[in-house]
Amino acid sequence: MYNCRFLSMGASCAALADSFRLGISAVHYIIKEVCEAIWKTMAPLHMPVPITEMLLATSNEFYLMWNFPNCVGSTDGKHIQLKCPSNSGSMCYNYKHYYSIGLQGLADARYRFIATDVGAYGKQSGGGIFRHSSLYQLLSSNNFNIPNARKLPLSDVELPFVILGDEAYLLLSYLMRSYPRRQLTESRRLFNYRLSRGRRVVESAFGVLAGKWRILNKSIETSPNMADRIVKCICVLHNTVIDREGVEEASLLELQNQEDSFSTNLDETERQVTRSNNRSNFRARRIRDAFTVYFNSDVGRLPENSH
Repeated sequence: MYNCRFLSMGASCAALADSFRLGISAVHYIIKEVCEAIWKTMAPLHMPVPITEMLLATSNEFYLMWNFPNCVGSTDGKHIQLKCPSNSGSMCYNYKHYYSIGLQGLADARYRFIATDVGAYGKQSGGGIFRHSSLYQLLSSNNFNIPNARKLPLSDVELPFVILGDEAYLLLSYLMRSYPRRQLTESRRLFNYRLSRGRRVVESAFGVLAGKWRILNKSIETSPNMADRIVKCICVLHNTVIDREGVEEASLLELQNQEDSFSTNLDETERQVTRSNNRSNFRARRIRDAFTVYFNSDVGRLPENSH
């Protein structure tokens, strides 16, 4: 009961303590224990460590639902608002002018989280949160169980499996981002459109997360360590609900067409600063160009009724 009101309604610990005639410290302890128990019990069932077979299945769903082949997930970083932590200085103070910790999420085609990383300093950008995440370390060291390269559907072109990100991210051999606006051609616009179709999945996942668990729409009045436990608990509960009940497409369309208060994407100024620091490697550019050629070919074009 305490956790239900705390997570889904955003009730404060002081309000819960008053409602149930308990001390605030007792409410804090109960919430901490329940969040840890939920994560320990349900994460192996609803957010297991990804294996190759699971990522292959995710790739098939991305192709069928969002028309991007050889894609194993869509990633983005979000700021989780906090009450000013003690002795934090400016480390948790972000460009939106509030205190936060970072949540890095990797979502599958059904808006579930394949992996999350919580606890980055709020002052970091979305790309910065990614580069300091355990997900980045696993991908960089080839320990994320990504399948071996595979031919694109109806084609002899063999390309590696990739993750989709926005302009804040580095272009890497396993991470695709859109072409910069100043370099756009008609064929590159089509690539950006196809990437956007797949990448918006993680945005919708964050929107569903905040819509159901209202505590994310306000400052979490706990320590950063406690906030980490709360966010991890919410993410695994998000997956559990989708596994059992699915997700309503109508609510997703509404989320995609309006700006949610939880959405804290990089503004254009920060994107330009980030872009100026990005140095993509030659192999990554060739992989992106190969996807572009495929998307503009007869076998890779979208069916007319899928736009």
